[in-house]
Amino acid sequence: MEFKSNDIIKRYEEPVLTYKDVPYPSDLTFNAGVAKKDGKYVMMFRNDYGCTKEQWESGERFDGTNIGLAFSDDGIHWDVCKDPCFALKDDEINRAYDPRITVIDGRYYVCFAVDTKHGVRGGIAVTDDFDKFEIISMSVPDNRNMVLFPEKINGKYVRLERPMPVYSRGGKDKFDIWLSESPDLVYWGNSKLVLGTENVPFCNDKIGPGAPPVKTEAGWLALYHFVDIDPERGKNGWENTWKKRYSIGVMLLDLNDPSKVIGMSKAPLMVPETKWETSGGFRDNVLFPCGMIEEGDTIRIYYNAGDAVVCLAECKTQELIDACKDKKDD
Repeated sequence: MEFKSNDIIKRYEEPVLTYKDVPYPSDLTFNAGVAKKDGKYVMMFRNDYGCTKEQWESGERFDGTNIGLAFSDDGIHWDVCKDPCFALKDDEINRAYDPRITVIDGRYYVCFAVDTKHGVRGGIAVTDDFDKFEIISMSVPDNRNMVLFPEKINGKYVRLERPMPVYSRGGKDKFDIWLSESPDLVYWGNSKLVLGTENVPFCNDKIGPGAPPVKTEAGWLALYHFVDIDPERGKNGWENTWKKRYSIGVMLLDLNDPSKVIGMSKAPLMVPETKWETSGGFRDNVLFPCGMIEEGDTIRIYYNAGDAVVCLAECKTQELIDACKDKKDD
């Protein structure tokens, strides 16, 4: 399948964060949540360390993963703190990774994924200072890609998520986007399907949430990732074979019932095109949206390129809404 990015997207030429910016061991910096704090930008990013491309190709693997912290005055130039800010590891948990930040009532809630000996879990932590974190909720396996809405809806906290059912999806990773509600951010339920892979015409594998949604008068703007597989793809990045391509779509959810998709672009919003996205990464042909910040009439999209660096793109908020106006009904 041949795709192109929507013309409304304007990319910054260079990544805003790479391993070179990190003052402690680092080889890959990506999947970063971004928010605003006291007029500044704050970023939490996944940091994989302890393995180079050459070591990987010879059979070695990363020493570990932690989550780094960075601040910025302009959202473009980042100062990384001298130490990681978040890590989990014990007899059951192997690592925590892929943070997403949502501000709710002045507090900073971080959704993250956790690899355990018994499956992938999704967690939620809260912090006021990005120094001390309280873990308030952990899902059962297998669930991940959780993102919180920035306010209660009908008196309930709401999140998008991507459960990973294999048996019921024919043994394949045909994963979909779901929504769950909570009275207290601890106990979750009343789950509903939001979007199935079959409703995304440019996907032949799986979909999942991306950045935390942004509220507009037209509805909740929500980015999602989608994957298409091409068996003709060979070695891309560090892997011996990598047949997947991760791209970005956009949809509009009802303000009062965000389980309802009221608009969705019939074409991809962003597909891998630049050198950072198509070559030199851990896995080439990978885009993953992790943060959306609204600045005036503009949306800033922070995204992972190549599972290796954090990049930035911009578009006008209204143009993003307009891209969602053609809803796919079948």
